[in-house]
Amino acid sequence: MLGSDVLHNPRRRLDPASTLGTGGVALGHRRLSILDLSAHGHQPMAYQDRFWMVFNGEVYNYLELRDELQAKGHRFTSDGDSEVVLAAYAEWGPACLSRFNGMWGLAILDLAKRTLFLARDRFGVKPLYYRVAGGRLAFASEIKAFSALKDWRPQANLPRLLDFLVWAVSDHTPETMFEGVHQIPAGHSLLLNVSGPLEGGAAVDGSAVRPERWYTVGQAAAIVSDTDAAEEVRATLSESVRLRLRSDVPVGSCLSGGLDSSSIVCIMSELLARAGAGERLRTFTAASKDSAFDESKYAQAIVARARSEAAFVTPEPGKLFDDLSRLTWHQDEPFGSTSMFAQWSVFEAARRSGVVVMLDGQGADEALCGYRGYFGAYLAGLVRKGSLRAWGTEAAAMRRVIGFSWPRSVGYTLAYLTPGLLKVVGRFDNRAYADTSWLHGDHTGAFRSDPIRSAGGRAHSVRGMSLAQITATHLPMLLRWEDRNSMAFSIEARVPFLDYRLVELSLRLADSEKLGGGVTKAVLRRAMRGIVPDVVLDRRDKMGFVTAEPLWMQRDLSARFRAEIAAGIEALSGVLSPVLLDRFDEVVAGRRPFDFRYWRALSVGRWAAAFSVKS
Repeated sequence: MLGSDVLHNPRRRLDPASTLGTGGVALGHRRLSILDLSAHGHQPMAYQDRFWMVFNGEVYNYLELRDELQAKGHRFTSDGDSEVVLAAYAEWGPACLSRFNGMWGLAILDLAKRTLFLARDRFGVKPLYYRVAGGRLAFASEIKAFSALKDWRPQANLPRLLDFLVWAVSDHTPETMFEGVHQIPAGHSLLLNVSGPLEGGAAVDGSAVRPERWYTVGQAAAIVSDTDAAEEVRATLSESVRLRLRSDVPVGSCLSGGLDSSSIVCIMSELLARAGAGERLRTFTAASKDSAFDESKYAQAIVARARSEAAFVTPEPGKLFDDLSRLTWHQDEPFGSTSMFAQWSVFEAARRSGVVVMLDGQGADEALCGYRGYFGAYLAGLVRKGSLRAWGTEAAAMRRVIGFSWPRSVGYTLAYLTPGLLKVVGRFDNRAYADTSWLHGDHTGAFRSDPIRSAGGRAHSVRGMSLAQITATHLPMLLRWEDRNSMAFSIEARVPFLDYRLVELSLRLADSEKLGGGVTKAVLRRAMRGIVPDVVLDRRDKMGFVTAEPLWMQRDLSARFRAEIAAGIEALSGVLSPVLLDRFDEVVAGRRPFDFRYWRALSVGRWAAAFSVKS
């Protein structure tokens, strides 16, 4: 242990007698400086000569908490949020988490009580992994950190790997795709007695490592009336953005041209103008040369409204493969499509420009029902209520506004009324789970497992489906992908739609506030009227940071994609069937619709090679 005038800014060796025994608990940290850039903000951080912490994330309401803690007698030597977190833990113990508005994966060592406290934020914006082996507990923000351990032998967790390949879902359980590596679930914490390890004594008992839930989303059931809903959503989102502008380094925003990021950028612009900020807001957008995948005209409308300094990048398929090894390494686990490369390119451009903090729109689709799958739950709910006339009106609106045919609406309704009919939707949408031939015969049971249903994602209500997407089937993996892409370029990504107050408000809204007339996220569109240009508010298509992946596979680099898929089949010969290549050839020839199973197979192969994973 080292020390100096700032205890956690070491300059000299301390006498070993001043440490606790021979040790057995080690904390390490690599800092991305956002608040208080001085040595006072360094980590591992000490407080009251008792608490030591490593902390990844931000607590945005730290100024308000600091005032409250100072009134209770706490004194601070730094100007950032990390010391406030430590003081809050000293004052309230684990209960401090409920007072934080932010994102975090943290570990606090209490030398007096001989305890180690691990915790993760409400929605899992920031990661926290752990591994118990050989009587030792290791924890980290990235799985690759465990490769430094002498007993590390990377092995694929086959059930989770099959969930990803067949059902396009990951991070829906505490398990990862690495056997023996778990994550502290979102909204969970773990308090361990480490007196044995601290004294160089007893080993960690794996059965004692049981994270407990400290936060449950969506408990309140009250419905916000339609007269108040839009105003309350607008005010809460604005307050969330205001808090997330707190920074001692440059802040910018992702801008896809969709409703969510456009709302954030326009609110940022208003807040910065009100505060008299001298610098122009900077925005970063992924464009495409293929018009069917390009949203730049919508992004340009937002740039004009917000008067932002805009940067547009155009991800190219050739550069995808130039960067794929690095992208795979940073991601730690396979990812679902080349849209992650578009996001990667945006963060790369932001870092080149000197921006260190980026706001983004993750979470809006899950909380405010932005995916078309929500129409299935909505239609099924109308049938359950016996509102057949309303069903007909809604189905007609969906046909008119978003092009849903009558058979498609019937199929969606049946699938959500009777989950056993899921393959009806699978055939409409060309889902991988509707075709069982491309996996090795030993694993066809994966097509019957449906982890999304197990996680509540085939819920009988719009609200139930939203809860499942927030906690298991969508948001956790999207947040992991964004965290890795942003941190690869030393950028902190902040997500205003995941302010817990806004999520809880969204879940209290009636279904009709969010869906209806073939329109998704209706309340957000009303809330942003007059702030976001109508050309964006009135959009009915949905993209996000997409690429022209179907065209890349079918037209531009089909031979390269085929070779990569073949390598994935070889790497996972007991999992993937060569039939997958036949299916791919049919896609290229135009005899079969495109879907993302081919990328998932490619990504799994790259992942296995990058981390020497055995299947």
